[in-house]
Amino acid sequence: MEANRDKSPSHPPRGKGALRRACGRVPLLGWLLAILCAVLLEHYLGKALADLLGLRKIPVLLGVVTILKKPLLMPKTVLFVFLIYALPIGLTARLIREPANWLAERLMRMPVLIPAAVHLAILYAILHIWGDVSAYRVLTLKLTLIAVMLTLSLNVINGYMGEFSCSHPGFMALGAYATSVFTVGLFATDKIFGPALLPEALGVYLFPVALFLGGMVAALGALVIAIPSFRTRGDYLAIISLAFLFIVKSMIENLEFVGGPRGLSSQPDYASLPMVFSACALCVWIINNFVRSTIGKALNAVRDDEMAADAMTVNTRRTKMVAFMFAAFWAGVAGGLFAHVLRYVNPATFGIQKLAEVLAMVYFGGLNSVYGSIVGAVSLSMLSEALRPLEIFKWIIIPLLLILVMIFRPTGLIAFKEFDGRRLMQPRNRPDNEV
Repeated sequence: MEANRDKSPSHPPRGKGALRRACGRVPLLGWLLAILCAVLLEHYLGKALADLLGLRKIPVLLGVVTILKKPLLMPKTVLFVFLIYALPIGLTARLIREPANWLAERLMRMPVLIPAAVHLAILYAILHIWGDVSAYRVLTLKLTLIAVMLTLSLNVINGYMGEFSCSHPGFMALGAYATSVFTVGLFATDKIFGPALLPEALGVYLFPVALFLGGMVAALGALVIAIPSFRTRGDYLAIISLAFLFIVKSMIENLEFVGGPRGLSSQPDYASLPMVFSACALCVWIINNFVRSTIGKALNAVRDDEMAADAMTVNTRRTKMVAFMFAAFWAGVAGGLFAHVLRYVNPATFGIQKLAEVLAMVYFGGLNSVYGSIVGAVSLSMLSEALRPLEIFKWIIIPLLLILVMIFRPTGLIAFKEFDGRRLMQPRNRPDNEV
């Protein structure tokens, strides 16, 4: 009997794992097309279905906000989400699995930029159509994409470099104000800067230049703090970087030509969804290449053992300064986008609360992982918005969630995992025993 048991196949029982195998054979392209079908369905039939079910409007954020505001509407909201999202996505993904695998296989034979552009175009179409339902959705999408950029840039320092920096909101503030001064001073009529010096229509084309300027100002600020602080490590660097945050915040509050503590407004509406999406995609691509490059490997060596890295001819001081300035640059770009999404910037925004939010996203998603940064930023941003109706109780639930993650997964949800775009876009038409 034991011999027969050893010779029996090790396949799971019929039905067990079938759903997992079916989902595993759908490529990323298939899932994107399935989600695109679902958001198109909501765009054209969502209002009619909401009226039919007795809902006042289309539920936002998968109905969580509606359920928390009016718990009695939970059955109708869940039914709406099932009919609009869950059922169409599942059926469409199953139906187009083979055609999607065929198309993914053909795309992967081309230069990698072509399949990447196709996947990004479909992803942007999904976000654009989904956000077209309401201005609230568009604002949430923009702020979430900016949060992804901030989390990725901070992960370069706190994750890949192994230091603990608290200066990121300061870099964000420098980028936000530098970009705002450039755009408001040149392309907007403001009570502080006076009439516009250039036509406002020209500002759309020069806005990337303004973002680059904001990033460079933040990088210079990082250089100022990096020169003295990298002689220290651990708690000392955290204290110095925290002091830098308060210095930047206090400096802006005392500069009247940028509004002082009242803030600066009148930013032109240049941070459209295509602009924010493009900046975020570029940020993910560049940071992913940076951490997988030679300097990224040097950062990992510095994090694991700085003395050993120095003995292996790694210029540890130069490596840390380059990484610090690189991360600050993207924080400055994110700050410039943030200021133009809200069209108002205030020094009080870049305080301890902003630092706590970004740190929570980094450690919740996972250190040393581009995947983790994206997951952490998206999940916590969406969760924070979804729990907004709970008001003060939201700040009890989210910290408790973070505590549980730190207890059971101290390195975060997806830590130490490389982001391989080519592998991610590969077809999934392998046999079941290879999935």
